Amino acid sequence: MGSLLRIVGELLREAARDLAPTLIVVVIFQAFFIQRLPDSPAALIGGFAAVLVGLALFVKGLDAAIFPAGETMAFDFARRGSFFWLMFFAFCISFASVVAEPALMAVAYKAEAVSGGSMGALTLRMVAALGVGLAVMVGVWRIVLGQSIANYLIPGYLIVVTLTVFSPPQLVGLAFDSGGVVASTVTAPLLTALGVGLATTIRGRNPMLDGFGLIAFGALAPMIIIQIYGIVFFVPAAAGTAVAMMPTDDQHQYAGWAMLIDFLIVVRNLLPIIAVVLFSSFVILRRPLADPRGLAVGMLFVAVGLYLFDEGLEVGLFPLGDEMTRGLMRHGVTLWVLYLYGFLIGFATTMAEPALIALSIKADEVSLGQLNGLWLRSLVSVGVGIGIVIGCARIVDGINIAYWLIPGYLLVIAMTRVAPRFIVPIAFDCGGVTTSTVTVPLVTALGVGLAENTPGRDPMIDGFGLIAFASLLPMMIVMSYGILATWLMSRKPVKEKTR
Repeated sequence: MGSLLRIVGELLREAARDLAPTLIVVVIFQAFFIQRLPDSPAALIGGFAAVLVGLALFVKGLDAAIFPAGETMAFDFARRGSFFWLMFFAFCISFASVVAEPALMAVAYKAEAVSGGSMGALTLRMVAALGVGLAVMVGVWRIVLGQSIANYLIPGYLIVVTLTVFSPPQLVGLAFDSGGVVASTVTAPLLTALGVGLATTIRGRNPMLDGFGLIAFGALAPMIIIQIYGIVFFVPAAAGTAVAMMPTDDQHQYAGWAMLIDFLIVVRNLLPIIAVVLFSSFVILRRPLADPRGLAVGMLFVAVGLYLFDEGLEVGLFPLGDEMTRGLMRHGVTLWVLYLYGFLIGFATTMAEPALIALSIKADEVSLGQLNGLWLRSLVSVGVGIGIVIGCARIVDGINIAYWLIPGYLLVIAMTRVAPRFIVPIAFDCGGVTTSTVTVPLVTALGVGLAENTPGRDPMIDGFGLIAFASLLPMMIVMSYGILATWLMSRKPVKEKTR
């Protein structure tokens, strides 16, 4: 009992450390710029407490269920040489997890509301999930063959850049934003475990070089498939058309039966993932689960953690984010204050992202501590903050987003040629997990709110895209870190010789 309390205490302390920057940013801007208390301070405190406990339980569930299950399944498929079933498992588990992503739901419903229904929320989710499923199959194929990830991602991003020229302007920002949110709270841990487990099992593969990168494939796919969908099928709604904001799965009243309904919805979203694991184990591999009790307890932790996490955000922090965006716009703050808010809120929320935490834990573990998890998250968070500032400046100036993203991704492609091999897959994965459950609603509210309050801007064309910048800049910064670290290491022997 004492050891359990100690573990829970450590998890709560870590969660509090991760969430503290967000709370500090909120307090500073409320006190010095908006200069009034939030409408519901009790809801903010309660929501923060729920997020704190939920994040702690979620991380514990990852260690107990998600990582072991993903790695074990990858090991069993590789050991049996069941290539077809391995690909089938990869598609099903990634498709099911993307459909359940809370961050993708938030973007999808916002897009449906802003587009006047011309881009349906369900259509967006299904198209994105299909693209991720197919892309993860390609990523698994790369690990099996042991090929460089650059051989796949460079052509992929060249396709993205080409499609951006022909895609409807209403869908460019949305497509890039969708790529930034598909590998989020649910998907990222599964894909990380699957890739690392597969690379660990196959002889001649290196977990650092080959195990990471599936998230990068998953993030790339929606950018391609949504733009193709837009070129072929998209018809813009008539000007002035609007639809009511569709309720997300967790937008219920915070009381009584509704709380139970919210929890059951979280469980329902996780059921396809559990079904894929059970079907693969009992039907395809024809063996019982190695640790059914541990899997059950871990999934319970994940479900309860996600529920508390989402409810805490919905009740306390999401309304606060919308309120702060409206407050900053209403008070007519100078641009530098708005940019400072964008940077700080991007940095703070990214530090608390469960998907990034999961990736950093696995990177720290696989690299035997050489790639420090906290340091990696800090680099990524700085990149997100810078990306949001650039994205806000683009909205204010009204420049076509393609003029920013196309050169940005071409620069990323060039950097993959000079960055050390071990850092490239992790850098692309970091770009895919930066914008998740915490960041997306706050950043989306900032972008759409800024577009709505800037003369001559269209919320559908200009309001989306901040997530795209928040995904792009971390790739650059992490690869720059790898290039700089390698250069410094190469100069070390020279200094020693000159002594």
